[in-house]
Amino acid sequence: MARYTGPKTKIARKFGEAIFGEDKSFEKRNYPPGQHGNTRRRGKKSEYAIQLMEKQKAKYTYGVLERQFRNMFKRATASTGITGEVLLQLCESRLDNVVFRMGISPSRSGARQLVSHRHITVNGKLVNIPSYSLKAGDVVAVREKSKSLEAIERSLSNSSHVYEWITWNNDTKEGTYVSIPARIQIPENINEQFIVELYSK
Repeated sequence: MARYTGPKTKIARKFGEAIFGEDKSFEKRNYPPGQHGNTRRRGKKSEYAIQLMEKQKAKYTYGVLERQFRNMFKRATASTGITGEVLLQLCESRLDNVVFRMGISPSRSGARQLVSHRHITVNGKLVNIPSYSLKAGDVVAVREKSKSLEAIERSLSNSSHVYEWITWNNDTKEGTYVSIPARIQIPENINEQFIVELYSK
């Protein structure tokens, strides 16, 4: 399976929340997709279905494919700490996610594209791998030649989110990944325990 490029509103409706950010289409039709929409009678979901749904939601939210996600889970299992919490921290430390959190791009898919197209540096060096894992203290910046890009300027002017584990200087267009976020600081509505239970079967 390649990366998902289909209609995002349909996926958001499937999970019942706007997991890809603001979505006017989702606000108009915030019920599950399908021919019968809101009128269809839906049976009670099994435990497995709930766990699978939570894993799929996390994968779509962070734009990670199954093999990458499973590898991150293995890393989380091998490390000290609560497995589910470490898994989300690994997702949050991805370069494309941090670029999105800093407001350089309005979406994770846009952030992934900026990284792939060599617009982003880490500690002064060009990095074009979206899944690059940042460490506390790493400095993420917009490449000098790319600072005047209209898409980046527009995104930064519309960005209002502030995260305690990230600092951002709008004048120099660089920020620091200060520390690994605690679970309480991660705003995503994901029940990581369901994912752990699913992979532990």
